[in-house]
Amino acid sequence: MTDNISTEEAIAPKTFKLGGDLEVDRLSYGAMRLTGQPGNFGPYADWEGGKKLLQRAVELGVTFIDTAEAYGPGDNEEIIAAALHPYPSNLTIATKGGINKPAPDNIRADGSPENLRRGCEGSLQRLKLDRIDLYQLHRPDSKVPFAESVGALAELQREGKIRHIGLSNVTLAQLEEARKIVAIASVQNRLNIADRSHEAILDYCTQQDIAFIPYAPLGAHPLKRGAPLANPQGSTEGVLTEIATRHGVKPNQIALTWTLHRAPNIIAIPGTTTIAHLEENVAAASIELTPDEVKSLGEM
Repeated sequence: MTDNISTEEAIAPKTFKLGGDLEVDRLSYGAMRLTGQPGNFGPYADWEGGKKLLQRAVELGVTFIDTAEAYGPGDNEEIIAAALHPYPSNLTIATKGGINKPAPDNIRADGSPENLRRGCEGSLQRLKLDRIDLYQLHRPDSKVPFAESVGALAELQREGKIRHIGLSNVTLAQLEEARKIVAIASVQNRLNIADRSHEAILDYCTQQDIAFIPYAPLGAHPLKRGAPLANPQGSTEGVLTEIATRHGVKPNQIALTWTLHRAPNIIAIPGTTTIAHLEENVAAASIELTPDEVKSLGEM
């Protein structure tokens, strides 16, 4: 594959201007796991602990937090407001709508204009905001014309309820269709060092200065835990372990650092429920890879 990073430049920029006007840290926080289990359903069991984690994230310099109406549903937005409202002036909160979730194992896309309006207004109330900085369509709904869903978000933006519009779980064709209707500030699709199936969309977003917010940036379960990895020569795990050992850090940190080096418009949002892991994730933004290390990871 092509890595898109010059071998003469191995220092990833720390921030990105989302929508051209919201400067956010590129290593930030995805709040989904601060919900009930199983299925990210219901309120987080350790509510006070979750609030402390969110407060610590802001203390560490995190300026972008990603959530969604479906996380809970609603409870994840409420814990963010409980922990951080009134919000710091430099904090951007992104949320998503377009999904109904009446049970942990019952998740339904609903991209109808009526449901998107209901979801946006509910998120505004739960987050205690007058306007949502980034509101994303969580998932296209096969039962609703995609243009109708995007048009509904454009209408909410005209009403001042949304600052910037984003998309999630979309194809390149859907992104191009949406951009004919309204400016798109971000795309949130799955991407990590082991799953690069959406790199064509990432490359398009990079060219168009659209933020790319990869969900599951630590998609491999051993990486999520920060555990030692097996080291078969030439494997992704082996290269991660080798580079991590050289830098005195963990393989999961190198995986996050690679994500930031992959493209300057990536905003990584690893999630965690422990402050120790949060601090470890945030520290990954300060790791500087050599050009050869970037190249070796990019070629895996």
